Amino acid sequence: MSFPSTAPGTRAPLIGVALTLLAVLCFAVLDSSAKYLSQHYPVAMVVWARYAVHTLLMLIAYAPARGRTLLHTRRPGRQLLRALLLLSVTILFVSGLRFLPLAEATAIIYLTPLLVTALSVPLLGERVARGTWIAILTGLAGVLIVVRPGGALLGWTVLLPLAAALCNSLYQILTRSFAGSENGTTTNFITGLTGTVLASLTLPWVWTTPTVAHAGLMIVLGCAGFGGHALLIRAFEHASPAVLGPLTYGQLAIATLLGFGVFGTLPDAASFAGMALIVAGGLLVLLPRRAG
Repeated sequence: MSFPSTAPGTRAPLIGVALTLLAVLCFAVLDSSAKYLSQHYPVAMVVWARYAVHTLLMLIAYAPARGRTLLHTRRPGRQLLRALLLLSVTILFVSGLRFLPLAEATAIIYLTPLLVTALSVPLLGERVARGTWIAILTGLAGVLIVVRPGGALLGWTVLLPLAAALCNSLYQILTRSFAGSENGTTTNFITGLTGTVLASLTLPWVWTTPTVAHAGLMIVLGCAGFGGHALLIRAFEHASPAVLGPLTYGQLAIATLLGFGVFGTLPDAASFAGMALIVAGGLLVLLPRRAG
């Protein structure tokens, strides 16, 4: 999950906190809806629904005022690469949700902030303090506890959210390079449009006519994705990443509740311990930002 820069002169931290909590609720609903739908429809169709609804909502919200400028970019190649990375994240994570419990899969994808920090050293030339490396190792230890080598959860399917976390890290590092040069709305629209077009190409081979209830859930899926990103962008207009970043880990708690309420799964004590280490590692990475 990337953290946009805070807009100057619009600080209202309590509003930012409220919007962030609503955003993580949307993301948890998005993931639980995707998990449920992936058990009834091909992953490609679920991914298509997620992107198609999101893109349609962006057209409704922004096209009347922006027109063709909604597609104006000075970095088309990087925009396409960014879109392909996020599409890979979505495909890998939804595929993983078909087989893994919601809470554990969500915990694994939350390796992203730690991987972003680690990869920023070779890719961006940034320097990372010793304490930050300890935080990264703490998070990795948490993942090992969650998947437990030799345990029931460890198998090829656990590689799916791990690969999603890696792609998500590269996606966020690339997003950093857009700071100050690309319009955020344009970037999000190009990402959504690219995902919609590419996912649509698979429909002739994967299409299964959904029931009315499932079609409604597909709309919820796309609305949750659109709403989560829109709320998070607005949240960071009111408060800094150091303030709001830790709140995004609330998605783990919501995912745990939804996993139990919807799918009847609940992490065991070891999984809870591993999830706690992942959160601790992420928070330790954020501490230098807060101090700065």
